[in-house]
Amino acid sequence: MGNILEVIITALGPDNVGLADPIIHDVTRRGARISEIQMYDHDEEQIFAMLCRLDINSTEFDPLQDVMTSIGQHTGLAVRVWSSERRAHRPRLAICCTYLDPTPRAVLQAIRDGEINAHAAVLISNRTQLEYLGHEFQIPFRAVGDEQGVPDDSKIVEALDEFDADYVVLARYMRILPASTCWQFAGGRIINLHHGLLPGFPGFRPYHAAYAARMLTFGATCHFIIPELDAGNQTINQRTFSVAPGTPLKEIINLGQSQNEPRCLVEGVRRVVDREVCLHFHRVVARR
Repeated sequence: MGNILEVIITALGPDNVGLADPIIHDVTRRGARISEIQMYDHDEEQIFAMLCRLDINSTEFDPLQDVMTSIGQHTGLAVRVWSSERRAHRPRLAICCTYLDPTPRAVLQAIRDGEINAHAAVLISNRTQLEYLGHEFQIPFRAVGDEQGVPDDSKIVEALDEFDADYVVLARYMRILPASTCWQFAGGRIINLHHGLLPGFPGFRPYHAAYAARMLTFGATCHFIIPELDAGNQTINQRTFSVAPGTPLKEIINLGQSQNEPRCLVEGVRRVVDREVCLHFHRVVARR
């Protein structure tokens, strides 16, 4: 007899009738205990999406993967079977970035120093400016954007599968992941750094918004990404810094980008990798 694993199954594909039936039938046949299930039909896109979280004996994990692959081939769904416990001692991270160096560098350095107990599997970017980080830290680099930086999201998914990523870390990745990508890696696998305090300062220019509101305290938020925007509180970590009245906005942004944001994300990723927190029904909870 093996031990009990928490497993997440995600499925995404063209909408049709009865897509969830073979998945649910197989996991219940194996004696699994389902602790969370979510299903969505995006009628306007004719897309079906599903997440199923379950507890199952570890001896059933490989057979479950095989059957889910067959179900995916039969139904046309992209089906993924994943457990955070399979590589709990050293999960594989895919780090996504664009052109700001400090935040992805901080994550890579924290991995090298042992502060984050994980393996940096791949560096993904919609730009090529930070390719040198891949060489410096000796990890593969994958460019997924065109000359204007517009990403090919299918290439991102291909890279995540190629390097068997457990978690996706958006280290100031300057693009929004589409819902289809988020669904395929749902359940607390995508970690983002937002350069403002949420929920007070969302959007693309939180420093400017806080400065316009005459704030003297600025911050960053590390949170899980979920397919639905504004669905609730997915905060993993927040970090702030204060400035004196009259501090120029340019200086504030520099302090945030060079110091506060990197430390915020590093601590957030550490909490996830060390299994202190997880995402359950779109809420961050402490692991028991």
